[in-house]
Amino acid sequence: MIELNNPNGSNGNGVDGASLEKGLRRRGVFPHFVPVNPVKERIKTRTRKWFQHYLVELIFRQTQLLPSKDGRHIPLKPYHDRPLIDERRGTVYIPNTIRTARYTVWDFFPKQIFFQFSRLANFYFLCVGIPQTIPGVSTTGNFTTILPLLFFVLLTVAKEGYDDWKRHRLDKVENARGAKVLQRVGSGGSLEGTRAKWFGFRPGGKPELDQDVEEVVGTGLQWSPVRWRDLKVGDVIKLTRDDDVPADIVLLHAEGENNVAYIETMALDGETNLKSKQVSAALKGCHTVEGIANTDAEFVVEDPNPDLYRFDGRVTANGETLPLTLNEVVYRGCTLRNTPSAIGMVINTGEECKIRRNANRHPSAKKPALERMSNKIVITLAIFVIALSVGCSMGYLIWQEQYEKFAWYLQGLEVPFQNIIIGFAIQFNNLIPLALYVSLEIVKIGQMLMLNSDLEMYDQESDTPARCNTNTILENLGQIGFVFSDKTGTLTQNVMKFRKLSIAGTTWLHDMDMVSPEPISDEHKSMALETYPTDLNTTSTEDSTRRLSTSPTLARSVTRISTTSAPRRSTSWRSTGRPDHVQPNLNTRDLLEFIRLRPNSPFSRRATQYILAMALCHSCLPEIKEGKLEYQSASPDELALVRAAQELGFVVIQRSSQTVTLRISNGESSETERMYEILDVIEFSSKRKRMTIIVRCPDERIWLITKGADSVILPRLRMANLAMQKANEVRKSLDLEQQLQRRNEAQEPRNSFGGRPSLTIRRSMGIARHSAAASSSKRPIANRSQSFEVSKLSARPAEALSRPSLAIRNVSFDVSSGKALLSPTLSHATPEKYAFLDDPSINDDATIFTRCFKHIDDFATEGLRTLLFAHRFLTDSEYKAWKKLYHDAETSLLDRQERIEAAGDVIEQSLELIGASAIEDKLQVGVPETIDRLRRANIKIWMLTGDKRETAINIAHSARICQPTSDIYVLDITKGGLERQILNVIEEMQVQLETFTSHVPNHTVVVIDGQTLAAIEEPGALALKQLFYTLIPTVDSVICCRASPAQKANLVQAVRKAAPTVQLTSATSASSRVSQWLAKLRRAKAPLTLAIGDGANDLAMLSAAHVGVGISGREGLQAARVADYSIAQFRFLSRLLLVHGRWNYVRTARFILATFWKEMFFYMPTELYQRYNGYTGTSLYEAWSLTVLNTLFTSLCVIVPGIWEQDLAAETLLAVPELYVFGQRDRGLNVPKYLAWMIGGAAEGVLVWFLCWAIYSGHLSPVDNGGGLFALGNLVFTVAIMWINFKTMILGTHFKSAIVLASFVITVGGWYAWQAFLSGIYAPGVWPYAVRGGFFTQFGQDPVWWAALGGILGLLIAIELAYSSVKRNLIVLGLWKWGWKWMHWSTWKNAFGPSASSGAAGWDDGGQQSTSLEDWDVELWQVMENEPSIRATLRKMSRLGGVDEVDDEEEEHGFGGNPELGRIGSERV
Repeated sequence: MIELNNPNGSNGNGVDGASLEKGLRRRGVFPHFVPVNPVKERIKTRTRKWFQHYLVELIFRQTQLLPSKDGRHIPLKPYHDRPLIDERRGTVYIPNTIRTARYTVWDFFPKQIFFQFSRLANFYFLCVGIPQTIPGVSTTGNFTTILPLLFFVLLTVAKEGYDDWKRHRLDKVENARGAKVLQRVGSGGSLEGTRAKWFGFRPGGKPELDQDVEEVVGTGLQWSPVRWRDLKVGDVIKLTRDDDVPADIVLLHAEGENNVAYIETMALDGETNLKSKQVSAALKGCHTVEGIANTDAEFVVEDPNPDLYRFDGRVTANGETLPLTLNEVVYRGCTLRNTPSAIGMVINTGEECKIRRNANRHPSAKKPALERMSNKIVITLAIFVIALSVGCSMGYLIWQEQYEKFAWYLQGLEVPFQNIIIGFAIQFNNLIPLALYVSLEIVKIGQMLMLNSDLEMYDQESDTPARCNTNTILENLGQIGFVFSDKTGTLTQNVMKFRKLSIAGTTWLHDMDMVSPEPISDEHKSMALETYPTDLNTTSTEDSTRRLSTSPTLARSVTRISTTSAPRRSTSWRSTGRPDHVQPNLNTRDLLEFIRLRPNSPFSRRATQYILAMALCHSCLPEIKEGKLEYQSASPDELALVRAAQELGFVVIQRSSQTVTLRISNGESSETERMYEILDVIEFSSKRKRMTIIVRCPDERIWLITKGADSVILPRLRMANLAMQKANEVRKSLDLEQQLQRRNEAQEPRNSFGGRPSLTIRRSMGIARHSAAASSSKRPIANRSQSFEVSKLSARPAEALSRPSLAIRNVSFDVSSGKALLSPTLSHATPEKYAFLDDPSINDDATIFTRCFKHIDDFATEGLRTLLFAHRFLTDSEYKAWKKLYHDAETSLLDRQERIEAAGDVIEQSLELIGASAIEDKLQVGVPETIDRLRRANIKIWMLTGDKRETAINIAHSARICQPTSDIYVLDITKGGLERQILNVIEEMQVQLETFTSHVPNHTVVVIDGQTLAAIEEPGALALKQLFYTLIPTVDSVICCRASPAQKANLVQAVRKAAPTVQLTSATSASSRVSQWLAKLRRAKAPLTLAIGDGANDLAMLSAAHVGVGISGREGLQAARVADYSIAQFRFLSRLLLVHGRWNYVRTARFILATFWKEMFFYMPTELYQRYNGYTGTSLYEAWSLTVLNTLFTSLCVIVPGIWEQDLAAETLLAVPELYVFGQRDRGLNVPKYLAWMIGGAAEGVLVWFLCWAIYSGHLSPVDNGGGLFALGNLVFTVAIMWINFKTMILGTHFKSAIVLASFVITVGGWYAWQAFLSGIYAPGVWPYAVRGGFFTQFGQDPVWWAALGGILGLLIAIELAYSSVKRNLIVLGLWKWGWKWMHWSTWKNAFGPSASSGAAGWDDGGQQSTSLEDWDVELWQVMENEPSIRATLRKMSRLGGVDEVDDEEEEHGFGGNPELGRIGSERV
């Protein structure tokens, strides 16, 4: 069901909520619109205005800044005598300091006091402790509550203060970094000073600052080193290569070719490509300090805002005014690359910089999700305490009427009713334990240390362990429902590798960068080539297009490979997106060998032409570093292509704006250099999606080479009609194949949340595992693949054509027929493995198109980034005519970029296809397996990145965020009708629900970009926003590309506040109304969110999520320092969540339950005892023992299991991720479970009291009971201590480590030591409690006392064991979970009858019998873990990729190769 608010509100696009509702109903979807309460909205609005006006503006003096009239005016001067004034504030511009800490010195204590007493237990004790200080009211002392409360609160405040102090230290390090500013000689820089000392910098405690002062001769100016915090608006700064930009600046000069600076924005927006920044034409004279001093310029720039992709401003210099755009501005957080130096002027500082405007600058403290439930428990117990106090007080009034007023010795001693009720409230206030939060803090500190010391999350390569920076939300790790991940540095290594190529319809694997058994010799690189267009053979094409040829002379010999047909070689490379996909039989070493053997064959010419195109069509700049040739490039894809050409024998040794020089291996240890003149370069842009270079070859021919996306290359081919026809044929074939695959998957078993289970139950109760790789091997929906966009090529759909043969998948080894056509120059026989290259179809354009497009689809589904290469030769006259058109466009002052693109489109026509390339964006180790494991844990994975759409989709495929059979829906505002696009998505999902027999939709992925997201977030698009944010939780994954940091954070916030459960419901759904009602009743909260990233651009997202995880990645350590948790690699996230998350959730939930249970059990006898003392409030227990109860005797029993308990082994949790839903569904702590524990505690307390009273009230003891009340109370106290510790640490703890057993012994032994201590420390005299010598001389010698102790404990243990046994048997029979079918005779018949098979699974929440792994109770898994064979199989499956290690025998015989699992599960109870 989709719930939409404001059905009458407009969405800003002319479609209101009512229209959307009608559209949904027409499509068979029945949404339920929740009407907005106008009174409630009016109250919210007025409250918000009151808060802003009175609290924020009047008290905190934080007024909203009005926009400036014409932007901020900043004059260009070498230095400023006085600071510039901010027009909006009327004061100087804010300093260049940043603050990621949550508190300041002034607001720390107020915020913390408010935060601590917003916790209900603390507030409850505050309300109890204040009246207790009134003399004569309390019977337990005046300060026994308020003083411990203040101590515990201040302890927690001190811990929070320490955590925030560490954040302040990191801020100081960031603000103390160095920069060089242009100043007058003698003014000096801010190297040291009182400010640094004031903030506590010690020697060596701040970043080193360059002490050199560069004086500019003849100007009276110098480049002075200053701290970042001392930069001001208007300062002129100097950057050198690899420097980080300290503030938002306007570029004045760049020491690069054509005055261009290359900027890396990875830390800002996550994009990997370098951006080129150009100095404004009005500032051409600013290349020197003298020029800056002599330039009369003024900048007018926009007010600070968070928009990263737009900048508005202008510069007026020497009477000329030109616009300022994003091309001339560099933001803080960027890094200067490939540029020796640059000069800029500061325009925004500190918190007004773009990166800080996109950050969640002062996030509030995060609270654990379980605190919501614990608050409910506190409220119920507070009500119970009030009811108990009122009931006891009423009992006193009754006793007063019936007995007290007739007792002569009680005359005149009546107690006022108000004192009685307050006294009882104080006496029973410990039902809510005072040390609850402090004990919980101790537990969480222990959990934090356990997490930090886990060697399985230690990265040896970087020497980085896992770290917990916020231990208050450890249990949140066990309840995550959404993971929002950054891409660059988080999922990927930002390392591109050329991996595959398609030439003439054949595929070849390039794995030279991988470690091979034999070293790659120089001979393998030998091409035996003289590859330049002088030796061209003319082919019989209509336009007489000439093809590249190779020299007939062999220049270098290659290591001879056997001419016999060799078996398929294994390769170390395997696709992460499709790990089972068969890779090409031959690699590029074989390609080089074939070219050497048959250099004049048509295929060899095509291959040589392809490699030469890779070496020429790029913008990489070679340079020598430490004696090695390296390349600098604005694009990592181009870098991968150039390095691949280098490995194949074509080395780019020099490139300028005019020429590119190649060093070609000629064999016999000789090399030849060839120089190509660069005539023109038409740059790549997001609109063009292609790059073109025009070169003059050594033979004076003019050669045009183009590379780009297939959607833009295909229409520009000479045979474009044939190419698009074949592309559509391939597309239809893939559609058919995908539909068949989806139908097959619809028949596969599903778990309770629609995913494929890790294990499935067989009829014999054996268990078989599902290979994660197998589930990922299917083909994705082709008609939505962004890497092969045939749908963009033609306005009308192609006619239905026959499906091409699937044998073209791996042409390189599928084609086995055909005779070898040996070259006339071949001196020996060609190995048979190359026979397929002599097939006549290798020269047929139609066949080449079909196979190439099939290869492109295979590359894309493997997560590889694809490019097409095409070329043509130009005549001199043709080039000169075009060059005039292009020159006019380059020099145009109006619409220059548009005219350049139009001129480029003129020449990029009638191209010949060279081939296709596939580049791998290398993922971090274990990323696909981790994502697959998290998905099976019912966690939805979203990817939020600043990169472009095609790149994001490719990475999603390789990381398995997009499954091979995923439906990919792209929401794009530029296509118009956004609300209709969303409705179409809903319609298709609804059709799947109605057509699939499983009623489970296919895996769906929604792709959206930042521009579309901004349109949805517009204030007028309220209905559209509601529709979008109620749709996206129903899909499995979302890919948000080109998103700013603020948009990432807003998206996380929106999902965090979304409805807990949003599902599409078919009108003919088979779900029963009972199950729907139970699901609605169970819906308590939205799933928790987790954000993971590694850069400064991820900080806002990390702060917005319930849990933030930082990775020590390529973008620095800011995320790792500020996030709640830090890990070294993404693969550790699965262990962090599935193991530590579940453990900590179970531990914390058990801690809360056990804490409240023991208080209920312990104080129930005291309440019952009031009947025997006239409801006077007399305590059953001795005062000092009561004081130290929670400190000495019942603390370890909840703290130790809270730290060390492991309900299931880590191997089990990793092998069966479905068990993670235990925390997602609140099975560890919920209202029914809490009530069961409380009722059980109360029943046990009642039983203990009456047994102790009956056995040891003086009637059954042969010894004179001189102990009186103390003996009876001590017996109850001892039973309580023994039973609480035995139940929590022996019976209730699964992982009984030495620490747990030692804690039990210490606690029990400590109790008897305390008895001895009390017996000797009390002074002789008349006391209500005869403590002195009581343990040794009175009740301690009474055998009845000891018999009562042993008998009562034995009875309690027997009851507990009997309950556990019955429960476990009912679990196996499938009768444990209560439901309406539990009362049917058929249920019992099936459970006990001969047809009973998988009863252990129980029922689902709707009363249906379930076989889902997540529905199995923990006790059953604990039994299964005891089997060695099962444990061994779980250990294999727990490793990343370990599923594939389970052999066929295990698949055949069941889980762990054990066919007796059914007997084990049924009998070992």
